Amino acid sequence: MKILIGCEFSGIVREAFRKKGHEAWSCDIIPSDDNSKYHIQDDILNHLDDNYDMLICFPPCTHLCSSGARWFKDKIPQQKEALEFVKKLLNCNIPKIALENPIGIISTRIKKPTQIIQPYQFGHGETKSTCLWLKNLPKLKPSNIVNGREARIHNMPPTKDRSKLRSITYTGIAQAMANQWND
Repeated sequence: MKILIGCEFSGIVREAFRKKGHEAWSCDIIPSDDNSKYHIQDDILNHLDDNYDMLICFPPCTHLCSSGARWFKDKIPQQKEALEFVKKLLNCNIPKIALENPIGIISTRIKKPTQIIQPYQFGHGETKSTCLWLKNLPKLKPSNIVNGREARIHNMPPTKDRSKLRSITYTGIAQAMANQWND
């Protein structure tokens, strides 16, 4: 399959699918952390008509997730723009789509998620409720439920890289996607 991993700079999901033999490309407006030749540094909207079979997208949650709800009244234009971006991703002509985002306003303004997953279901002893909106893809099945659950991401101290670090996909979730969405 030809797969576009949108809004991904880490390469974690891209590489999980490449290891399964797929032609997977990441695309983000920032450079990839791994300097991969399989990363497109550009706006993903410019690549939705490039004949991909699957889109897995991680749109920025800055103006969408509930953890920032106390600032929502000051972000109305940014939220509108972020929701329009999400709609374009969900409504593109790619046959299989997975869109990931934390709990937030996508659920009330666009539609409810297909499923909510946790890192601890995929080998990581942490909690971080993560919504998936799926089109022509099955729900992810937990692959490695572990104990020791903590809210590490939620409790990260403020740093200049905090938002970037919070957005990196867990390797166990990336592996589950590659294993279970492999057809």
